[in-house]
Amino acid sequence: MKGSVAYQSIQKRGLHIGLLPDMAAAVNASTPITLDHDLDVVPEVGRHLTVSRLAELVDDLAARLWAAGVRPDQHIVLHKKANADVWVLACAASRIGAVPVLLSPSLDAVTVGALLERVDRPNLLTDEHKLDALAELPLSELTRQVVIVSGERAQTTSLAALAGSPRVQPVVRPIDEAAVITHTSGTTGVPKLVVHTPRTQGLRLKPQWRLLSLMRRRENVAIHIPFVHSRNVAAMALALLKEMPVLLMNESDPDTVAELFLANRPGLIEALPNSLMAWEGLAEDPRKPFASVKYFSSTFDAIHPGTMSRLLKSSDRRGALFFQIYGQSEVGPAVGRAYFRNSAHKANGRCVGWQMPVGSAKVRVVSRDGKRPTAQNPGRIQVSWPALAKTYFGEQERYDSNRDGQWWGTGDVGYFTRFGCLHMLDREVDMIPGVRSSLEVEDLVLAQLPELSELVVVQGPDSEAVPVLCTHADKPLDLDRWRAVVADFPQLADPVQIPEAELPRTGTLKVQRLALADRLKGKPQDRA
Repeated sequence: MKGSVAYQSIQKRGLHIGLLPDMAAAVNASTPITLDHDLDVVPEVGRHLTVSRLAELVDDLAARLWAAGVRPDQHIVLHKKANADVWVLACAASRIGAVPVLLSPSLDAVTVGALLERVDRPNLLTDEHKLDALAELPLSELTRQVVIVSGERAQTTSLAALAGSPRVQPVVRPIDEAAVITHTSGTTGVPKLVVHTPRTQGLRLKPQWRLLSLMRRRENVAIHIPFVHSRNVAAMALALLKEMPVLLMNESDPDTVAELFLANRPGLIEALPNSLMAWEGLAEDPRKPFASVKYFSSTFDAIHPGTMSRLLKSSDRRGALFFQIYGQSEVGPAVGRAYFRNSAHKANGRCVGWQMPVGSAKVRVVSRDGKRPTAQNPGRIQVSWPALAKTYFGEQERYDSNRDGQWWGTGDVGYFTRFGCLHMLDREVDMIPGVRSSLEVEDLVLAQLPELSELVVVQGPDSEAVPVLCTHADKPLDLDRWRAVVADFPQLADPVQIPEAELPRTGTLKVQRLALADRLKGKPQDRA
């Protein structure tokens, strides 16, 4: 089977992740998958697999889950420490017709308890580490059963003990029924559970399938995305069907990352914006860990132009590109654009891209006050296409309230330029009186103060715009340099410097701006 044939099949029948490994093996059984860590559920497998070995592993784990009593249509919550086996186990659960619900390992016990209750007594697939973290929860009341990936614990079933279970036939879920459930970042409270179907998952491959089709040869692909995120589902499907060797990463420490890139020489890197920011210092590494990279790709949030420029200039490849795609869990990829080595540093960081080819998402900006949306009067960004998530599990009214017919409200505000480029200025809930765009201020200041590792402008106790910043190695801020750079932003209050480790973040490393703003209340002594 050719990858293009497999892709066309997915467009007709939907993306069923339980069948993906078999499909990828039919395209090329020898495509290699390299891990930078051992799988908790089967550590003996090692760190070097082929797609055919992956298919065998998913079939084996599906049989173990069936032997544990997991059945079609049941929900199975996966909540364990970060590891690629989250994705492998999700494929295994899908293979027997169950619906995997992927919860970030960064969620606290109270939030996990609330989500378990919302799902209404699912199977829970976890590990001993997380069982200890969830000790305060009444799991016997919240779940149908608790399954652990290895080890032995009272009142649990261990997958390790079910090795060798009889294989079972795959169960294919209806194309418009729940296939995988992920969750939102939780920047504004308890995360929402986003329901993806085989149809929506398959359609979301369209924009980047076309993008990858521009690549003239197979390239090693390094993927550093949370294993519980819906984007990881798409990234793995695209890479395997394109027969691209995959480096599936868990490590984020820059020194370790440099060694991985030097050993595997990726031609394409897909990672979180904040991961790329943390790694941009490697651009100065004399070993040149980014030398082999022709394509950088980042979906999630917009990324600072300075970061893109440094990464592109660290590549030795002719025509190196940085692809930025704007989207969210509920809508998938919405708009995108490419940046080039010689111009990325001059880019407007608020320009998140243009609408993609026919068959991709449609995007519009609607007025908030009856007046035409402009740079000075941004409107609400909405997205429409058949790949929109089906619902919020257990919160249908909340989902419906965010839809305007076929259009989905992203919660962001922005405008289209006369050339058709979408500029995203802020989340509507994060807007600060007197500040056109907090994100724009952050882009401009970070570009001029390379000693800053992070800058977040949030609303202070008196509705003022407070810049909260972190420096590399937590060195003290040079206030004179700061004042010179922010002279054009008189609306900014005095800066607050905190250690970067204290920034509240989501599982995708987004700063929780509302939580950070809450922290500022009543703490004037923290000001720099």
